Amino acid sequence: MLNKLIDKFTKNKSSEKNDIQLDESSLPYGMPPVEESKPYPAYVQKMASAGSFVWNRLLFGPFAVVWGFFSARTNLTFWILASMVIGILVGNFAPDVGAQLQPLGDAFIRMITIIETPLIFSTLVVGIAGHGDDVGKIGKLAIKTIIYFEVVTTFALAVGLIMANIIRPGDGVVLFGDTSEVDKLAETSITWYGELEMIIPHNFFVAAVDNQILGVVFCAAMFSCAMMKADKKSKEFMLRVNDSLSMIMFKFVALIMNYAPIGIGASLAAAVGKNGIDILANLGKLIGSLYASLAIFVVVILIPIMFLTRVPVTGFFKAVGQPWLIAFSSASSESALPRAMQNMREFGCPNALTAFVIPCGYSFNLDGTTLYLALASIFAAQAGGINLPLTTQLSILGTLMLSSKGVAAIPRASLIILAGTVTQYGLPYEAIPMIMGVDAIMDMGRTSINVFGNCLGCCVMSRIEGSFRGQDWREEEIDRRRLALLEAEKNKRTSDGVSEEVSFDDGEKQIHHQELDNVVVHDAESMNSFEITSAHPQKKQ
Repeated sequence: MLNKLIDKFTKNKSSEKNDIQLDESSLPYGMPPVEESKPYPAYVQKMASAGSFVWNRLLFGPFAVVWGFFSARTNLTFWILASMVIGILVGNFAPDVGAQLQPLGDAFIRMITIIETPLIFSTLVVGIAGHGDDVGKIGKLAIKTIIYFEVVTTFALAVGLIMANIIRPGDGVVLFGDTSEVDKLAETSITWYGELEMIIPHNFFVAAVDNQILGVVFCAAMFSCAMMKADKKSKEFMLRVNDSLSMIMFKFVALIMNYAPIGIGASLAAAVGKNGIDILANLGKLIGSLYASLAIFVVVILIPIMFLTRVPVTGFFKAVGQPWLIAFSSASSESALPRAMQNMREFGCPNALTAFVIPCGYSFNLDGTTLYLALASIFAAQAGGINLPLTTQLSILGTLMLSSKGVAAIPRASLIILAGTVTQYGLPYEAIPMIMGVDAIMDMGRTSINVFGNCLGCCVMSRIEGSFRGQDWREEEIDRRRLALLEAEKNKRTSDGVSEEVSFDDGEKQIHHQELDNVVVHDAESMNSFEITSAHPQKKQ
């Protein structure tokens, strides 16, 4: 009773004090004016109601229903395939319109380029420094990775060389075209000094600005080694910063992937609009030879590697399907990098190894590009009526094996290497302009195989290191799925209008909700599957 009287007395005093403060006589300039809201005229209100009805019931409402129907029954792969078909149709029947859509495709590549440096750096730092203090382990992994890349790309060159001699795509081709641009390409030399400069950049920010993936990997690896040698407090702080950055970057990737169908469709429309489908008939034998060689390389070389290293073939094809499709439709390895890293992590490769092997593969493991270079070099000789002896062809193979490494960051690198090879061995220049005419079509195939081979290399190295679906990966996967469960529950509560308080205690996320306090993550008996459920499932009414 006494407390109620005290509260009432205090409230009355406060009210009187406020009245005194707001009294006009106590203010030297008087009371401020009060805005009086007046209703809109009746005809304006009727027009607004009519506009709202048309928008909600006739325009946005039906669109929302159709969008919700397709969203519940489709995925990103479906929309990419649909956009590819639409892009080809637009480019064929409205070439001028298709050519004008090129900026939309470029925007997608630029958005991917934005996130590459922070994504690779943060995931690699967390992966290396967050799993032990053995610096020598990184060096051993690098040596094994480079040896594997060299062996596989040599096989790719051999397949391209053999297929060029069997199919002979250059026979009967009449050479023509302006070779002035070829002369400029041939002048651009690729030296070991330039290769080393890309591996060890002038500084980290130069590598980030120029999008030198290999330079970013080198800086991240050195930074991780320094963290291993640093004191515990500094290491934990930097791990927390980079872990948060990597989580945000993967959310960033999810946002960009929503735009992927538009960007990919626009790129295809522009490519078909500029070059036309008729160009396929002129050099159809060369294009067919490349795609047949790529398919044979996958069947004869890559799939046996899967069996030898015991990589689940069906599961791998499912995991690599979406990155492969993105790379094929956009003709850009960069566009598939974030999704490839994410899918390989989910498939069974630990974070540390994924963040190291795949970016390195973008410079050292260009399977599709090396195969294409071997095929195109022999095509140039055949089109010029030159019968190259076996020793010369083996010499070309060795030259390409050395010159094709570490050139992913160089614009039009494959054409530069091809022009240099043609110049070195005295092959006809006129073959290069003809190849350039269909390079966009062939680039789709070789780029997609580059991504396919890099993803397989990640799985193979995980097997060699004994970490494929091992204990480290299991812990990472359980943690990822636990966070996904918490986020899904949070989104559900938010959509239902239930507020949640999120706090951070010792770096761990805690959601204060009665039904989430006892969430249990069950590790299934099988190493390949997990089950995440609630400890107290709701009873059906």
